[in-house]
Amino acid sequence: MDRMPSQRVDRAFKYDYEGLDVASIKQSLANRMIYAVGKDNYTATDRDWFHATAYVVRDRLIERWMETMRTYYREDAKRVYYFSLEFLIGRSLINSLLNLGFCDEAREALFELGLDLEAIADLEFDAALGNGGLGRLAACFLDSMATLSLPGYGYGIRYEYGMFRQAIENGHQVEHPDNWLRYGNPWEFPRPEVLYPVEFYGEVVQFHDERGHVHHHWQDTDEVMAMAYDTPIPGYGVDTVNNMRLWSAKASRDFDLRYFNEGNYIKAVEDKTDSENLSKVLYPSDETTVGRELRLKQQYFFVSASLQDIIARFLKQHDSLLDLPDKVAIQLNDTHPSIAIPELMRLLIDRYHHEWETAWEITTRVFGYTNHTLLPEALETWPVPLFEQMLPRHLQIIYEINHHFLNRVVHHFPGDVDRLRRMSLIDEEGGKRVRMAHLAIIGSHKVNGVAAIHTKLLKERIFRDFHELMPERFINVTNGITPRLWLHQANPALSGLISRYIGHDWITDLPALAKLTPFAEDDEFLEAFRQVKRANKESVAASLVDRLGVRIDPSSLFDVQVKRLHEYKRQLLNLLHVVTLYNRIRNGQAEDRVPRTVMFAGKAAPSYRIAKLQIELIHAVADIVNNDPRIGDRLKVLFIPNYDVSTAVRLIPSVDLSEQISTAGTEASGTGNMKLALNGALTIGTLDGANIEIRQEVGKENIFIFGNTVEELEVLRRNGYDPKSWVKADPELRRTLEMIGGGYFSPGEPARFKPIVEGLLNRDRYFVLADYRSYVECQKDVDRLYHDPEVWTRRAVLNTALMGNFSSDRAVQAYAEKIWGVKPERNP
Repeated sequence: MDRMPSQRVDRAFKYDYEGLDVASIKQSLANRMIYAVGKDNYTATDRDWFHATAYVVRDRLIERWMETMRTYYREDAKRVYYFSLEFLIGRSLINSLLNLGFCDEAREALFELGLDLEAIADLEFDAALGNGGLGRLAACFLDSMATLSLPGYGYGIRYEYGMFRQAIENGHQVEHPDNWLRYGNPWEFPRPEVLYPVEFYGEVVQFHDERGHVHHHWQDTDEVMAMAYDTPIPGYGVDTVNNMRLWSAKASRDFDLRYFNEGNYIKAVEDKTDSENLSKVLYPSDETTVGRELRLKQQYFFVSASLQDIIARFLKQHDSLLDLPDKVAIQLNDTHPSIAIPELMRLLIDRYHHEWETAWEITTRVFGYTNHTLLPEALETWPVPLFEQMLPRHLQIIYEINHHFLNRVVHHFPGDVDRLRRMSLIDEEGGKRVRMAHLAIIGSHKVNGVAAIHTKLLKERIFRDFHELMPERFINVTNGITPRLWLHQANPALSGLISRYIGHDWITDLPALAKLTPFAEDDEFLEAFRQVKRANKESVAASLVDRLGVRIDPSSLFDVQVKRLHEYKRQLLNLLHVVTLYNRIRNGQAEDRVPRTVMFAGKAAPSYRIAKLQIELIHAVADIVNNDPRIGDRLKVLFIPNYDVSTAVRLIPSVDLSEQISTAGTEASGTGNMKLALNGALTIGTLDGANIEIRQEVGKENIFIFGNTVEELEVLRRNGYDPKSWVKADPELRRTLEMIGGGYFSPGEPARFKPIVEGLLNRDRYFVLADYRSYVECQKDVDRLYHDPEVWTRRAVLNTALMGNFSSDRAVQAYAEKIWGVKPERNP
């Protein structure tokens, strides 16, 4: 009896893995240099060697990748699809080598060829397809899904230009295109045969079939094609290699022949160019109508292509979409992909002809929604007229979803008209807008926050009405980070020290770091830990001389705040302390303070004027402080430009003090706090986001907590918060603000930073002034502790040892069990 086609394919494409020894790798390098790069030893550049090395690694990924995909088909595995508009992958070479387990062999093979692996790896461009924490979380989750052998796929957009490259010119942020694909991307596989049409605009025609059933036809649309690019994502220490599929926009036809025949070549290709702009740049500015339209187009473009792809894959093995929820789980990473809910409804109803109730049950069982924000203005909404023009069929479906949902609300809360208004998918105030977070909640079977306090506030404040209606839908899954990148790769010296004392299990079982706890009392271990930190600080100090021309003292306290520039993250509070400390040193009032190097890094959104002005202020303060002979090395201020994954990997291991100082109740979770604490930094922070859970894990004596709590800030709001009253009561604060607003740091332009001060005095939405004194006093506690290296190191060790709960493996396992219903599928 003949085998099934899939069995024949399995036998035909079953290969032996290529060798992982030094000799095999050297041979592979020679082969790839000749046959893939097209060079030899005489003409090859270092970048050519990077590409050859990447191809060698990719060859060993492909075998595992294909076998992983075959396993999922053989086992008819339920798959999870992670929908994210951002994937901040960073660099892949070292990560892949470590995960596959032949980094040392590759280093030796290159060394024997006269090359340095680290120098070669530095030539790789960061895949900066994200703005910050959201995109980096998505990348960590892909790593964890593969390491746990969960059938997981990432879906997003292959932006031709990633997050902008930040340059600083005369203290100003200047945005430059991030052409990360300039030299090609050796990790991706173009799939020109995986092509789906995505439609926009047009009109909807309603008609009845012979049985009197109503149908809808979306016609006269503009069509864009979505083409797939696949990137293998390897797990650590396992044969599982999952897939990240990113979509690139292609024109549906090369050009309009009518224009071409008329001799108007430019017009002929204009539509093609407009179509392909969809995947050109990450998050275009939404200040303009065109920018907002493009952003909504991007969101729909990638979810439409992804859903078509998922259904096509499902129907290869199954006959009925009624079984879709048993084999498919889709996680919406924030509200950006929530248009997927009406899109799946459209496909089920219009294309596959399911009844509304059946389609809705399938849809809600398939989707889960992760919320990442507590800021009401960050909860995405779209103008109804824009929706009506661009996605008319989807607006009809959204209205129908809203109709059914509000009927349910009426039955549970009869007569409560105000509740209906609050819960409606359509915000009627100030022009009709579609509330995308409401849509995500209604269309998902589970809604999760990303830290305990975040979930609590979602349930009690932001989405209280929804929680009262369906409390079983809301759960918490605290975020996590992958220890493979953020300790094993980022901090090899500390990773090696830890493994010498407790073994290697922690790399895939982060709670095993708790075995380090007894060594917090071991003098030999403490000294070794201290030497690792010192070496990391010296390395960073040397790199900053090359990069910024600023010399810093490696023995100073490295006080670091690295995250995107936003008012709620309160880089301004940090800077107020810098100015305060500067004044104290000048006035001889800081004899007990340790030398401190304060570092900032992060990008401000191009249209976020006040955040960009804060970057200018940081540079203006740094210019005065760093060049004041009375200050010397006792205080240095730096801004590190173009903060990205690679910069984070280099910087984080050197940090002594991690600034996590957002206003209580504004940071959903934060993952920078986890990365820094894992590498032995002590946290100074508010009781916000994951800081609360970090304090619970590491102990309140091993973290510096200051500031008003969520409850205390609520009292301030209710009583009518008056920022000026805090300034009147605090002469030191008043002096600091006068210096900033009066031109001390901008003598050539005295009013330059006045808007920052006026914003604090007149509004201070994020309670910077209310938390100032508590923060300054807490920083004195930091100084006192840093004066005692033994005690400081002991507490740093405990921070590393007790961070086991903050692994993305734990978070992904919780998603798998509580939301997705997927289990590991290991290669045979």
